Amino acid sequence: MIEILTGSTLNTIQDFGRAHAMTLGVARGGAMDRLALACGNILLGNAPDAAGIEIVFFPFRLRFHTATTFAVTGAECPATLDGQALPKDWATTAQPGQVLALQAPAQGARCYLALGGGIDVPPVLGARATDLKGGFGGLDGRALRKGDRLACVPALASPLPHSGYGLSRRCPLPSSDGTTVRVLPAAEYDVFTTAAQTLFHGQAWRLTPSANRMGYRLEGETTLALTRPLNLFSHGIVPGTVQVPPAGQPIIQMTDANTCGGYPKIATVIEPDLRLLAQTPVGTFIRFIAITREEAVDAIRAETRAVQVLAKDVARLRTSLTA
Repeated sequence: MIEILTGSTLNTIQDFGRAHAMTLGVARGGAMDRLALACGNILLGNAPDAAGIEIVFFPFRLRFHTATTFAVTGAECPATLDGQALPKDWATTAQPGQVLALQAPAQGARCYLALGGGIDVPPVLGARATDLKGGFGGLDGRALRKGDRLACVPALASPLPHSGYGLSRRCPLPSSDGTTVRVLPAAEYDVFTTAAQTLFHGQAWRLTPSANRMGYRLEGETTLALTRPLNLFSHGIVPGTVQVPPAGQPIIQMTDANTCGGYPKIATVIEPDLRLLAQTPVGTFIRFIAITREEAVDAIRAETRAVQVLAKDVARLRTSLTA
């Protein structure tokens, strides 16, 4: 059992979301940096998609009311347990009464707290993720508030060294110089002018304050133009879709994006790079690099292999601890 000591409208319970429900018009949702959540869960012996807490408002504090294993991953934010500094990407055990405190990140934007067994809230449409827009999932479909108490799913105790253990950073964070993401051309790419296509890939786009779990509005020195007027019926879109409304400034659809829209689409950010966008602070510049479908598939497979390697490494370590 844990008790939330600081409230915000942005810190929520998240797992991997509801991709299977998008055909019903339900946003995929879930953790915006799924790799960071997966790494924390694997360190604890959980399933990679077990529900944890996505933290985007700092400082964040909670109190443990029972002995609980936990891991902090994602953004590089100073973390302390009863004032004792914790290493980055670290798993350890908290005792009853101890307080975990997380300060604003020095790098990145979102931090993830995984707990042994995962947070125990009722699944809705097959997931425990909070859908703030729909008002369901997580804890009563809302952000966490001061005084909230959360229990964990009962699980076999995972042996941890007394001081805990961690991993070399396997979740790269964007550079302070900006974020570079890989994209594929989208359905209306060829309707944009040659100049617009060149500008899209050539100029740096600033992430504006209009950035949330639904979408990121970007701002560039030059707008993107079409070769001809284009009126589209609403059609299916997914996280990563880059739409261009009439103003000519791109919008990247993010985790809680609507499942349909009508603006022309110039590109799609590949799945492994959505987490880099999730860790990009407002005001940072974003650049797009065009890649091939084969390169996109290779990137997805590489991320999958990295998670599998981590799971095997942690399993071997856990076996050695019990030997």
